[in-house]
Amino acid sequence: RQPEFTQLDIELSFTDEEQIFRLMERLFREIFQQIVGRELPLPFPRMPYAEAVRRFGTDKPDLRYGLELVEVNACFADTGFERFRQVVTSGGLIAGFTVPGGGVLGHKEVDRLTETAKAFGAKGLVSIRVTPTEIASPVAKHVGEPTLRRVVEQMAAKPGDLIVLVADAPKTAREVLDRLRRHVAEALKLIPADQWRFVWVVEFPLFAYNTETQRWESEHHPFTAPRDEDVPQLAERPGAVRSRSYDLVVNGTELGSGSIRIHSREVQQQIFRVLGMSDAEAQARFGFLLDAFRYGAPPHGGIAPGIDRLVALLTGSPTIRDVVAFPKTQKAVCPMTGAPTGVRPEQLKELGLTITKGVTS
Repeated sequence: RQPEFTQLDIELSFTDEEQIFRLMERLFREIFQQIVGRELPLPFPRMPYAEAVRRFGTDKPDLRYGLELVEVNACFADTGFERFRQVVTSGGLIAGFTVPGGGVLGHKEVDRLTETAKAFGAKGLVSIRVTPTEIASPVAKHVGEPTLRRVVEQMAAKPGDLIVLVADAPKTAREVLDRLRRHVAEALKLIPADQWRFVWVVEFPLFAYNTETQRWESEHHPFTAPRDEDVPQLAERPGAVRSRSYDLVVNGTELGSGSIRIHSREVQQQIFRVLGMSDAEAQARFGFLLDAFRYGAPPHGGIAPGIDRLVALLTGSPTIRDVVAFPKTQKAVCPMTGAPTGVRPEQLKELGLTITKGVTS
């Protein structure tokens, strides 16, 4: 997959998630034992996509530190604070995290944190400082002390802690909090050194709804299998269907992604229908696959770890550009081999191609 990265595809027939998980876990345990001298505990934990997004705001959670997100919409259900009331009534999200010991941060530091949140896409940042004697916040007079106390209780904040909240559309709020969480962890040096926390993120949504085209699209690709128990929901509730796809994540970085593929003609046709494809169109475009399924196909699946990303992590390199074996330039040219080179006439003839120069459309 040059020039952007190098990927190792692993494909298996007559397989399932468990076999792929065991294979990859043994592989990475051996790699880390040989390269960094660390014994990785097996099996790696598993986390559903919905839980990862709820707790960390991302499907690539870094489990080396806390700062987990907490949703507090219920605390502001009857608030008189106009901004928060609008967010709650419009189906938005009010969430944040507690910074242990963050109460020692001065007003200028909190202001800088607010500017950082805005740079990440937030409209603003609400801070709540918990002390042994009071709960202080710039919005205290708008929301009232009882509301702030409910927030402090729900977020399990203690005296000396700082709470930061973002109120926005769910997708925006989670994306901002994910970036802010990582920023705070780095700034306050909360990330333990020399620690590797692996996790399988599973049960991704099978479809995503495109509001511009007003149609469902495949979250991964249209050949990803749905979970067996969710197949009955394909026709009526496609947004609730979970896929048999999975990502291997370590320290907030995705190392590999894969899925179990569809091997049933009926299920594949249902997927195409959800995507707005008629049976005739599906046959015209993917008849080779649908016809093959008539004769039977084995359960199959795989995963594709990113080699450069793994080497960058093992060597502590900030970018894969430092570790790609044969990097390309921005023009996709290899400095070592000079590739790509010109094409010989006999090669064009073999492929039935003709190059026409100076033609514009």
